[in-house]
Formats: sequence, C-alpha cells, structure tokens
Amino acid sequence: MSFSERLQEIRTGFERPFWVANLSEIFERLSYYGAFASLALYLQEKLNFSTEQTGTLTGIFGGMVWFLAIFGGAAADRLGFRRALSMAYLILAAAYFLIGSIGASWLAPLRNAMPLELFVGCILILPALGISLVKPCVVGTTARASKENVRSIGYSIYYTMVNIGGAAGPYFASWAHRHLGVESVYRVAALSVFAMFFVVLFFFREPRKPGDAPPPSIATVARNFCVVVGNYRLVLPVLMIALLLRIGLWVYPQLTVPWWIWAGLLAVVLAGISRFMWFLVLFTGYWVVFWQQYISLPGYIHGYVNPKADVEIILVTDGVTVICLTLLVNFLIRKIPAFQAVILGTLITSVSWLILVFHPTVWGAVISLFVLALGEITQQPRYYEYISKLAPAGQQGTYMGFAFLPIGIGSLIGGWFGGRLLHHFGEVTHQPGHMWWVVTGVGVATTLLLWIYDKYVRTAGTVASS
Repeated sequence: MSFSERLQEIRTGFERPFWVANLSEIFERLSYYGAFASLALYLQEKLNFSTEQTGTLTGIFGGMVWFLAIFGGAAADRLGFRRALSMAYLILAAAYFLIGSIGASWLAPLRNAMPLELFVGCILILPALGISLVKPCVVGTTARASKENVRSIGYSIYYTMVNIGGAAGPYFASWAHRHLGVESVYRVAALSVFAMFFVVLFFFREPRKPGDAPPPSIATVARNFCVVVGNYRLVLPVLMIALLLRIGLWVYPQLTVPWWIWAGLLAVVLAGISRFMWFLVLFTGYWVVFWQQYISLPGYIHGYVNPKADVEIILVTDGVTVICLTLLVNFLIRKIPAFQAVILGTLITSVSWLILVFHPTVWGAVISLFVLALGEITQQPRYYEYISKLAPAGQQGTYMGFAFLPIGIGSLIGGWFGGRLLHHFGEVTHQPGHMWWVVTGVGVATTLLLWIYDKYVRTAGTVASS
C-alpha cells in the first residue's frame, strides 16, 4: 500500500468523536502532568513535608487516578462517554483549584481539624474522581470510533496526544511556578480542564454504531467487573481491609502494621485473581520504575545534582520524545507481536536509569528520560492494542479501566518505594546514586517475570481456550 493510500485510510478511518476526545485529552494531560511535575517541590519546599512523606503523597496523587479508572471504566459503560466526560472535566476543575488552595486561609478550619498529611492526602485523591472517567472514555472512544484497519495507528495517535499534553504540562508548570508562584500551577490546570467541559458539551457525540448493543445495566456492569477480577468474593474484601488499614495509619501514625499482615493480604489477593489480573499485577513493576521521574527525580536533582535546576523543564523530555518518535518507533516494531513489544519496552525503560548512575548531571537526567521514553513508546500503544483485543463487545470501558490498574498500583507503591530509597541512600548512607541501581533491578525483574508469563502462562491459557 502506498503512503497516499495509507493517509487516505487514516483520513476516513476515524469518526469525529475520536478527534474531539483526543483533543480534550491533550488539555487533560497538560493539567495532570503540570500538576504532577510541580507536586514534589510544592509538598517539600512549600508545605514542608519530609522526603518520605513527599514520596508517599506524590504516589497517592498519581496512583489513585489510575486505580479508580477501574470503576470509572465501568461507570463510563453505563453513563455513556459524553455524560461521563462532561462530568469528569467539571470535577477536575474543582479538584485542581483545591490543590492550589491547600495553604489558603479559607481552608484553615478544615486543615486544622485533622493531621496535615491526611488532609493533603484526601485533597490529592480528588482529581482521581475525574480522570478515572476521562481515561476509559477516551481510550474506549478510540476503539469505537475507528475502523479496524486503522485502529492500531489510532492508539498511536491517542498516545501522541497524551504526550503533547504531557510535554506541555511541565512547560506551563515551569512558567507558572517562576512567574506566578507554585500554587498558580494548579489554577492553570483548573482552567485548562474547565475549558474542555465546553468542548465536550458542544462537539462530542456518543460513538455508537447501528449494530451496537444498548448500554449495559448496572447488574451487567457489576457482573463484567467481577468476571475480570476473578474470585471477587475473596479479593474485594481483602482489598477493602488493606485500604482501611492504610487509612488507619494516616489517622493514627503511631500505630504499626507488621509486615507479615501485608504479605498475607497480598498472598490472598494473588491466589484469587484471574490470569488477566496476574498480567496486570506483574506489569505494575514497569510503572514503579517509570514514575520515579516524577516521584524521586525532582528531589534527587535539587538535593544532589543542581539545586537551581528547572526540574519541570527537564521533565518535558519524556513527552517531547514520545511526540516526535511514537509513530516512527511503532512503524519500526510493527511486526513484533504486541506482548513481546511490551516486554521489550519494559527492559528499555528499566536500564535507562543506569545513565543517571554513571552521569549524575542535569544532562545525564535528560538522556535517561529520553531512553526511558523510548521504552514507553515501544510498549504503551501495543499494550492498549493487546488489551482492546481481549475486551468483549460492550465491555471496552470496563477492560480499558482495568488496563490502567498497573499504572495506579505502580504509583502508589512507587511513591512509598521512591521516598524510602531517596531517604536511605541520600540522607542515611549519602550515596544517592545507588538508588537508581535498585530501581533498575525492579525493572529487570519485571521484564523477566513478564517473559515467564508470556512463555508459560499466557500461551498455555490461549491453547486451553482454543
């Protein structure tokens, strides 16, 4: 097929909702990554949290966004993408405004009524309520509003749009931080998503075809959710217990929960989940490694490389690389099976941090993020392609919601993990560069586990289904 013929396929292969949803995704990501890029410095330097507290809270901000996407996907299937997107952007506008107002006098009575860490943690969860609806809607629209012959490139376009916002967000955060103060980063984010409420309201139409099934009932959504999880009667109560324990530790910091209790809860969950959920759990390791660019790298650069470095501008590297190279890289690896591309991308991202080990400079950080982005480009569009092919008709929102689960768990674990590493190697042993060896080790172990899963579990499941 000639280039002009392929271009014509792209022009005619996508319906209007595809372009509207992906345009709104640029501004949603601009807000999210702008907020994320400044968050560690905001918490540590403006609100005076410790290194470990900053890591935990930053991980909560990133993690809850993706964790709640599981439920957001099911809700989007039920509500319809247009209503879900409109609601999401209103929630996000209010949430970002509140984050920027944490230190405001009008919030003082509520702020003083509880421990500050708990108060800030609750506010940082609020954006997750909106983004958990946006992500499944945009990815689900990409599946519904694109023809089969261009669907793979549709996910590449989607991921390019994500990273246009991902690159623009830290840039605007840097400008707002320098000229208006770090709190204004979150007001810019609020205005960005508020504008998208009107874009969706006036231009987005529900991407349905004549042969599509009607919206599923609440009972059907719940049943689909439980099928994906596995033994939900076992898994969901245990997850609720773990969540309540974590909230209890926030409210009563003097309490401790023995490690063997956490290990036991994890063992019960792993015993009850489905084969698909096993894959998602294993893939969590990728995101523990990936999110360190927002969780640990800002504090590492300011504390041990250059205290005057513009961290937000450095974090633009990932987004710019993805924008420029996504389509090219995915063209070059188009013949690699989707799951193997996921494994390859995981390995590339993992070893990227070794550059920072050997070159602990600002340029070393930039090159590390460039290589990290190459791994991201290699695996992420193919990951969405793989998940979308698993989803039965009418369940794209539910499956795509679960597709974001590793991103959320990776951020929650990565926040705690990165904060501990930076504290231990930076403030205790005074060998901060050693933390990147540990981060790389987690990524390489994840690569190995995914390879074992592909060779012995996923393939066996495919044969059994046949």
